[in-house]
Amino acid sequence: MNGQLILYACIMLLGVFISSVAQVLLKKAAQKQYGSVLEEYLNWPVITAYAIFFAATFLSIYAYKVVPLSMGPILEATGYIYVTIFGVTIFHEKLDRWKLIALALIIGGIIVYSALG
Repeated sequence: MNGQLILYACIMLLGVFISSVAQVLLKKAAQKQYGSVLEEYLNWPVITAYAIFFAATFLSIYAYKVVPLSMGPILEATGYIYVTIFGVTIFHEKLDRWKLIALALIIGGIIVYSALG
């Protein structure tokens, strides 16, 4: 891999990571009770999360200037790992056997692609 590809792949991974952070913000906001439907959608955590999604989209678009289309979905799959880590650490979700198997398959796919790509 050349240096430019590594840089742009890191930019894409940053976008995936901040997108995962935005998902945490939305889940935190969804756990609260609001006085009206309007308040459910027009509050700072939700607005911030959607602004982060917007930024993450632009990071992905920018990264695709150099990142091959075949590599994009592999980098995007790392979001499942981030979301799982956030779920366990922030929301105290339990990892059952099936979730661990799914994560192992995702990580295995990333490793296989990296080794063959």
